[in-house]
Amino acid sequence: MEKKIVYFERPGRENTAACLEIVRTSLSEDGYKHLVIASTAGDTGVLFSDALKGRGVNIVVVTHSAGFKEPNTSEVTPETRKRIESNGAAVYTGSMLTHSIETSFAAKFNGLYPTIVVAQALRRFGEGAKVCCEIVMMAVDAGLVPEGEEVLSVAGTGRGADSVFVIRSAASKRFFDLKVIEILAKPRL
Repeated sequence: MEKKIVYFERPGRENTAACLEIVRTSLSEDGYKHLVIASTAGDTGVLFSDALKGRGVNIVVVTHSAGFKEPNTSEVTPETRKRIESNGAAVYTGSMLTHSIETSFAAKFNGLYPTIVVAQALRRFGEGAKVCCEIVMMAVDAGLVPEGEEVLSVAGTGRGADSVFVIRSAASKRFFDLKVIEILAKPRL
């Protein structure tokens, strides 16, 4: 059965509820075992983990790295992390693949580096598309999702969710093995 891509008129958090329904349907109909969700402050992670707990799905919530916004801070509170984990989901906070040391070099020396090129290329499909690919690799790198699996990935533009992709997982070291299998939802750009 051919699926249709859901296109949202605008990017942003107002699409989060629709993305959750797309994920629920995909989990029920297609039997995915792994779900990776981007969540800046943890709100989207709480929403999805609350709604999907007990479904036998490996849920991984990927947050910004510590110090992303400013030195010595985390955007996810300990209480929010605990709530997500109490739903049986894992929370991963670590270096963002396309916002790493190369970003520092680019800012200092005005150069162009491979991860910046990759990030900008993926953004042609939308910010959520870039993040969907990035967080799956981060979850694999952390050992939270196996390599070579079809994984549901949810991300957004700013806050909330507006993109749902099916991605064949790969570690960042094997970036070229990462494959976007299906686009289930994304904003029109």
